[in-house]
Amino acid sequence: MVLFTRKEDVIENFHGTEIRDPYRWLENPEDPEVQQWVDNQNKQTQDFISTFHNRENVKSKLTEAWNFPKYTVPTKEGDYFYFHKNDGLQNQAVFYRTKDLHSKELEEVLNPNTMNEEGTAAITNLSFTSDGKKLAYGISLNGSDWQEIKVRNLETGKDEADLIRFCKFSSIAWNEEGTGFYYNRFPDPATVSPEEQSFYNKVYWHEAGTSQEDDVLVYEDTDNKEYSFNPIFSDDYRYLILNVWKGTENKSRIYYKDLEKEEEFVRLFDKGDGEYSFIGNEGNTFYFVTNVDAPREKIIAVDLENPSKENWIDIIAEKEDVLSFGKIVNRQLIVCYLHNAHYELKIFDLDGNHVKDVQLPNYISLTGLTGKKEEAWMYIGYTSYLSPNEIASYDFAQEELNSVFQGENKFSTEGFETSQIFYVSKDGTKIPMFLTHKKGLVQNGENPVLLYGYGGFNVSLTPSFSPAVRMWIEQGGVYAVANLRGGGEFGEEWYKAGTLAQKQNVFDDFAAAAEWLISEGYTKKEKLAIMGGSNGGLLVGASITQRPDLFGAAICQVPVTDMLRYHKFTVGRYWVTDYGNAEKNADDFAFMIKYSPLHNVKEGVDYPPTLITTADTDDRVVPAHAMKFAATLQATYEGSNPILLRVEKNAGHGLGKPTVKIIEEQTDVYSFLFKTLNVKI
Repeated sequence: MVLFTRKEDVIENFHGTEIRDPYRWLENPEDPEVQQWVDNQNKQTQDFISTFHNRENVKSKLTEAWNFPKYTVPTKEGDYFYFHKNDGLQNQAVFYRTKDLHSKELEEVLNPNTMNEEGTAAITNLSFTSDGKKLAYGISLNGSDWQEIKVRNLETGKDEADLIRFCKFSSIAWNEEGTGFYYNRFPDPATVSPEEQSFYNKVYWHEAGTSQEDDVLVYEDTDNKEYSFNPIFSDDYRYLILNVWKGTENKSRIYYKDLEKEEEFVRLFDKGDGEYSFIGNEGNTFYFVTNVDAPREKIIAVDLENPSKENWIDIIAEKEDVLSFGKIVNRQLIVCYLHNAHYELKIFDLDGNHVKDVQLPNYISLTGLTGKKEEAWMYIGYTSYLSPNEIASYDFAQEELNSVFQGENKFSTEGFETSQIFYVSKDGTKIPMFLTHKKGLVQNGENPVLLYGYGGFNVSLTPSFSPAVRMWIEQGGVYAVANLRGGGEFGEEWYKAGTLAQKQNVFDDFAAAAEWLISEGYTKKEKLAIMGGSNGGLLVGASITQRPDLFGAAICQVPVTDMLRYHKFTVGRYWVTDYGNAEKNADDFAFMIKYSPLHNVKEGVDYPPTLITTADTDDRVVPAHAMKFAATLQATYEGSNPILLRVEKNAGHGLGKPTVKIIEEQTDVYSFLFKTLNVKI
């Protein structure tokens, strides 16, 4: 039975074109009618999934797959090493410290599992004083982007009185003495309209132990209300640097202030001509990773006394591979490159001379790298499609890697393999795709395949481990990840080729991946499912409305679907540089209306079985996107395939989601896939 959703006669004119929006009333999450509608949708979804007799078996397998210790990369602060650890099924990882990484005696520093009953408190920000005696940390509740900052005295183990509110995408920069820190925040949401809550970011100085009301305003730019400012210190603490950004565009500005002089901030880079990422300094020589005149990134040195472009020094010139990030450790440049969507790590001296490559396994992603300028060691985390996060220490003197936190290897890689292929998209562009499955797979067109994609915001889809995917391939499934245009896998040009008027390239790339998997005998349409979240949810929504004939099932997670109104909600205005603005620009409207999933659902089309997921407190991509899309599909589609909506309660876009909720959601998702694709388990 398909639920009926009430329609209203809402019409909006976009540049002479009337657009109906009958489910706009679903945009109000506080409306009791909307809440009842959500409850009814959730019941319909659970009623369908409960008919899959192996759901509990799926949950049992997922729970077992999740139950292993998970560590983050340690960092040395003062006399201690700090890191996160989840024993296996804890809702949130606990923040620990120890003086010996090989010791089993760990001291608990922060345990978010005790911070609220629902297990939805998450640590979102960490900043230590230079002596390691104090820690400023951010806490988010229910997956919200909003966070509060507190200060923990690491000598007493107790919080100080400090409480900083109204923070989102904030940085914390302690001064060298540890007497206070700089941070950025937005206005109190109660003092501005909902549309203005993500504007007018400001930088403040907070004196430790005082009230936030006494904080001193350090920088604001009321003429550019969309700018945000993240404060960071130079290596020598002499310069306060502001990383200035606007939305998700791959550009930034750099301002700095010499704290030894009574001067205003100097706008070092203020043209908005590219991205500048500060990685360290030697006196008044600053090092940056930049894409200016280097679409695949390079590292430059800039003398503050002679900062004009003609005086820049290319320390590491642009190469064929994308320079993903750089960091100064052991007074050397540690540089990570993206080679065909997987990571390689190289060491250079500060003059840019290549020292050596760090030997890591093939097809991996770096999950973290810590170390300081004067330290003779660093810690590296890396993962793959077949192996969870592994932590290793690197000793620069010995030039060798040694495992840290080594335990039982729960997931054998024997019997499984990852390969990379390149297929041709609609316009002839070669697109890479990773394939992970059991060895000896027979290409007979009968294998269940889960195709995943994203394609946006300069985000690179590199190898990563998922317990749910591990279960999928153990059951004989194939996991395929397509590295679509719009991502950052091959630099600025690759990214731009999937934005604005060229966004259709992303959907074409994804469809071509599906066609390749079928033509090469990996699967057939009835056994092919697609999945994506957020911008990847937009990808899935556009894919099933453009090529419904190509897929056997679709998982559309926390999607952006209303391309005409997305910029009106929370941080949606950040995405205009990727998507465009249909309200203000007629040219943008012309290409956005062609792919906007909400506006391209048509009668008489046989849509594949589709599960749309969202969360009621998602303040990144508001749940109205998923809800309106589900209502539209359900009202329009007349076939027998399920069109379902799953709304998680007390959860956000994904940040800090407790393990118990993750397992429940993944149980529903994979039960839906096993059932609709007719896969035995």
